[in-house]
Amino acid sequence: MHPLDGYLLDGTPSKAEAIAAVLRVRSADPRAQPFYRALDRVGVRAADDALLALRLVLAGKVPTDEAIVAMRALRKRVHDGEPGAREVYRSEVGASPE
Repeated sequence: MHPLDGYLLDGTPSKAEAIAAVLRVRSADPRAQPFYRALDRVGVRAADDALLALRLVLAGKVPTDEAIVAMRALRKRVHDGEPGAREVYRSEVGASPE
């Protein structure tokens, strides 16, 4: 599981640890670069929506407002323990990027 997924879905690792992991192993995708610069500057003060947006980019998707809102709702479904929600989340983000 990608560190961002662990933080966003389960709170493990911590937000600080998830961000540190993301900054240690950076994607070369040009769309991810602004997120890395922002995370370098604001760290744990970054909104979770920004982390959801970065996770979408890392999954090869476009982080539109609609997509981020949908991911936020899906995250809530996981937190609420809705059966199958975790699998839907995984299908949205795909395999953990290396």
